[in-house]
Amino acid sequence: MPSISPTLIPLLFLGLVIVASGLFVVKQQTSAVIERFGKFHSIRHAGLQLKIPIIDRIAGKVSLRVQQLDVNIETKTFDDVFVRMKVSIQYLVSKESVYDAFYKLVNPHDQITSYVFDVVRAEVPKMKLDDVFVKKDDIAIAVKRELSDSMEEYGFIIIKALVTDIDPDQSVKASMNRINAAEREKIAAEFEGESERIKIVAKARAEAESKRLQGQGIADQRREIAKGLEESVQVLNDVGINSQEASALIVVTQHYDTLQSMGENANSNLIMMPNAPSAASDMLGQMVASFAASQQLGDAMKSPKPKKS
Repeated sequence: MPSISPTLIPLLFLGLVIVASGLFVVKQQTSAVIERFGKFHSIRHAGLQLKIPIIDRIAGKVSLRVQQLDVNIETKTFDDVFVRMKVSIQYLVSKESVYDAFYKLVNPHDQITSYVFDVVRAEVPKMKLDDVFVKKDDIAIAVKRELSDSMEEYGFIIIKALVTDIDPDQSVKASMNRINAAEREKIAAEFEGESERIKIVAKARAEAESKRLQGQGIADQRREIAKGLEESVQVLNDVGINSQEASALIVVTQHYDTLQSMGENANSNLIMMPNAPSAASDMLGQMVASFAASQQLGDAMKSPKPKKS
């Protein structure tokens, strides 16, 4: 077996180093830009790749993954409130546009940030602070539309624009909280007043119904008493007692029934009433006289007055 000359060993080693330097690996979701003598030559994608040592070089690598850029902006609303906003831009580089993304923009982050600033500071000053919170999706849509139109020629695809934070000044937030608390207290007071009104109306209706039923009960009671008196007088007339005597007897009976009822109740107040045998007759006589006088007065008021000649 022929032996290798000692002078060839360094040359072989140098050759292996040169060949090895021509091999390189590109990771998944990444593209490498190859330049030859300083001029663009080719784009290599994921896997084991080969370049000419010394002649070719890797100018840079471009990630094809979805990336996110957070842009913090301070701007003023229509009602002169300064607010800090955070807009998140999700984007990626198109695999077919790696050349444009690598060579046309020196710093894509600065370019995207500039467009976001321009759009937000054009849209937010048209809105009041409350509308900024309500219409944050409209702001995000405007940012995405502007970025998509502007960055497409550079090989960037804008996937999503999100307004992730809206932060007014601390004093403004405190004022908004006070307004919200006052509004809630107002609503609570209105509900309490309505509840009190309903209670009062319900109580009045209940009292009215109670009075109606009470009056109806009293009317029914008096009706039944009148029927009972009528039947009692009729029974007494049947046994030969005239109406005046029957009325006197009924009054006396009720008089003594009243005295008996008061005596049965230990907590009743003492009322001194005439209890002589003639008391009922005197009471009846006075009642009859009062009824007769009232009837005469009514007849006199109904009779026409004589005309003066």
